[in-house]
Amino acid sequence: MTATAVSAADLTLDAAQTMVTAALAHARAQQMNPLAVCVLDARGALKAFAAEDGSSLRRADIARGKANGALSLGMGSRALYRRAQDQPFFINAATAAIGGSLIPVPGGVLVRTAEGRVIGVVGISGDTSDNDEAAAMAGIAAAGFTADPGVD
Repeated sequence: MTATAVSAADLTLDAAQTMVTAALAHARAQQMNPLAVCVLDARGALKAFAAEDGSSLRRADIARGKANGALSLGMGSRALYRRAQDQPFFINAATAAIGGSLIPVPGGVLVRTAEGRVIGVVGISGDTSDNDEAAAMAGIAAAGFTADPGVD
């Protein structure tokens, strides 16, 4: 397989759009605040995005920061949240190392295959961090993948 070839287990546009749609449907069913949903592939490239009507101006940036931080450090943003509490200097340094796009609070959830390979990440912002994470997990499950929010 060449470096540009895509395997069947890679994150497709269809799967990414399913994640966005299902995450937003979960949010509406739970009467959450308007959300911004960002899906990045394993390379960190933006695969799908939506911001609901009424979401605040910088929600997209926060959603992407949750996603980018999780993908860059290989752990869901709930683990980054705990690490920020225990090792704030590390999180500050990591944030600088990856260009400032790291938001260490729940809502950045890794997308794993059944075999455990990371193929992308979903970042959500707009409601409480716990609700953002729940919406991301619902979106990932709807696409048939395993959600890894960074819990032990």
